[in-house]
Amino acid sequence: MQDAIFSPFFAMVFLTLLVWIYMYIRRISFITSRKLAPKDLTPGAFAQISPPSVSNPSENLKNLFEIPVIFYALVLYLFITKQVDAVYVSTSWVFVVFRALHSFVHCTFNRIILRFYLYLFATIAVWFIAIRASLTHFSVWICFCTDAA
Repeated sequence: MQDAIFSPFFAMVFLTLLVWIYMYIRRISFITSRKLAPKDLTPGAFAQISPPSVSNPSENLKNLFEIPVIFYALVLYLFITKQVDAVYVSTSWVFVVFRALHSFVHCTFNRIILRFYLYLFATIAVWFIAIRASLTHFSVWICFCTDAA
């Protein structure tokens, strides 16, 4: 059961890879179709001229290095401390599925309210994992301190 936590872990890694590839496809297509000069490719200039179809995948890639970083850390913590169970694995999959849906919406038609709810449900899953793991950690620590006294 401990290794099962790495399936959603690697699913998130590959989601990030897919968004990264999609971002470069959109960017390179835009750059070549517009025949942009190197001066147009500075971060500020490029951001100003990029349409949402080019900028949204880039913004989504940035999002994949925010809350998911907490997810990765939690997965490693759970594995190292041998706490992985069906609840953690299921909740991890909930996180991954909602993040994948969030990425799809953000990179394509970008309906903000839908994207917000997908992000919210994914993030709630991570906070559930974090709170559950921390409650276990602190209850063990409190029991240890009480027994030692």
